[in-house]
Amino acid sequence: MLYTGKGDNGTTSAFDCDQRFSKSSVIAEALGTLDEVNSFLGVVKMNPLSSEMSVPGTPLKLSEVVDQAQQNLFVAQAEVAGADKHIVQEKVDGLGTMINAIEQEIPPIKSFFVSGGTELAALLDFARTLSRRAERRVVGVIEEGKTTVSKDTLAYLNRLSSLLYALARQVNSKSGITEELPRY
Repeated sequence: MLYTGKGDNGTTSAFDCDQRFSKSSVIAEALGTLDEVNSFLGVVKMNPLSSEMSVPGTPLKLSEVVDQAQQNLFVAQAEVAGADKHIVQEKVDGLGTMINAIEQEIPPIKSFFVSGGTELAALLDFARTLSRRAERRVVGVIEEGKTTVSKDTLAYLNRLSSLLYALARQVNSKSGITEELPRY
């Protein structure tokens, strides 16, 4: 069934949970923002270049790395919702390995960059901003004492946005695009 009608009064519940809460609550906002990141990563994954481009530090294509991130975001959502699930340290380390390997292949950061270049880089950069917002929402839920989240899950959310930034820069670099600096 695609609808139950239970949310018609402005409340919702987490998957497999009987407790209802306001759709405007910080938990609903955090879960919804994690879902936004996950959904947008689906758009990134469908870009034709993502299945062709290799990601340094792993034998995977960019589309496969994005798919893994989507799966891990489901774990993070479950944890925020109160399930006994969490991201493990090895997943955080894996993102760090990829970021470090990409960093060896791209020019050093000397400034902020204007998003764009290739379509895939722009999509990855937008996914980065969604990821940062999701991280802020999860931290807000924790600070309000509405849920607990493991240090590894928090680290994963932080590292994910860094990976998306590195991937956007790598895509532009491999495509021969010079990053545009902001004109303040």
